[in-house]
Amino acid sequence: MSELTLERGLAAFRAEIDGPVAAFFSSCVHCGLCAQACPFYLETGDPKYTPILKLEPLRLVWESQFTLWGRLKRLLGLTPKVTDAMLAEWEGLLYDSCTMCGRCSMVCPVGNDIYAMIRKAREGMVQSGHAPEGLIAAAVRAINTGSPMGLKWKTLAVQIKHVEESTGLQVPVDKEGVEYLVLLSSMEVINFPEYLEAITRIFDHAGVTWTLSTECFEATNAGIQIGNKDIAARLVERVVAAAERLAVSNVISPECGHAYTAIRWEGPNLIGRPYPFQVYHIIEVLDALRSAGRIHTEGKESDRLSMHDPCNLARKSGVIAEQRRLMDLVADNFVDLKEHGRFQWCCGAGGGVSSNERAEPLRMAAFRRKKAQIEEVAPERMVTMCATCRTQLEEGLEEFNMDIPVVGLTEMLAEHLVEQPRTPTEAQPEA
Repeated sequence: MSELTLERGLAAFRAEIDGPVAAFFSSCVHCGLCAQACPFYLETGDPKYTPILKLEPLRLVWESQFTLWGRLKRLLGLTPKVTDAMLAEWEGLLYDSCTMCGRCSMVCPVGNDIYAMIRKAREGMVQSGHAPEGLIAAAVRAINTGSPMGLKWKTLAVQIKHVEESTGLQVPVDKEGVEYLVLLSSMEVINFPEYLEAITRIFDHAGVTWTLSTECFEATNAGIQIGNKDIAARLVERVVAAAERLAVSNVISPECGHAYTAIRWEGPNLIGRPYPFQVYHIIEVLDALRSAGRIHTEGKESDRLSMHDPCNLARKSGVIAEQRRLMDLVADNFVDLKEHGRFQWCCGAGGGVSSNERAEPLRMAAFRRKKAQIEEVAPERMVTMCATCRTQLEEGLEEFNMDIPVVGLTEMLAEHLVEQPRTPTEAQPEA
């Protein structure tokens, strides 16, 4: 790697160091509680996976260039330099062993937002040329094709045709002035096509006006995952442009926790302006329809069900009660995992880890924490509302020979619909 590339990375580190970062590093008391919140540390026992230690390159740049003591140490040659070799070593820590689930931030006794600093550190890693090949490829595909998996509209068009043939309903495309622009994730299009059929049936049942956009159907933001604000902003702008062109009132993020936080919480800051529409996760919309009496169901699942709360949805966004109210409509024998909601354990696949092939052994190791949770309540099926989590649960349960099917909450709800007279009440989640 050239010195120019390394300097570009160091400049990116410096650019990410602001007041909160300085305060976080200054206030860290080295208590180690963040390690006790990290499944990668707990399931490997390796101290290098302690969350705060993953930030050492960023900390060294802060100390040596933004503190008096650090500058003196640097002049005396007492501070380790952030070198290309160091960044190569830390690449595995920042990308392979961190899903940015935020559990470490939640338990920090002095309020350090370690997850947010990991996000900032990745900006420097990308600029220095140290990022996993899988995430680099996903980001390139997202820019060039609009999807991190390289999907184009023609792939989705085939799925739309199947849904319309199966349901006898029309999947609206490029409809202007409707209530909702619906986004999908590539993983749903490829792995879980039943999701699109489910929302088609539910929205017809509830009298919701909605549309897909041929200009932007992808919710996943590869720029957030890899740590590149420029790419992340371009992907957000695509969604905004499509929503503005169609003059929709709301945008729905699919069963994907990462996509939800990217478009709802980070998006306006990335593009530097507020949206002219509201953003909701599909579960928020479904719960609002339930509350307004626009969803009618019959029959309930009798087998023992439990739920995995996606980190981005529950811990970071506070969407916890909504999915449980929806479960009440369709389940007679639901039991929560012992630690759930804000306190649930990450499945081990978020933050781009699932797109990083070399991280698979670590990803499966981290899943042991979720495996233990599931074994404790012994469900017959697991329910979740994130395509990445669902894939990880399926792969992890298979890896450990646990015969427990995993289903999406939206599709489960669709299976229990029963026709009732519609009401004119407009259901819309609170902003």
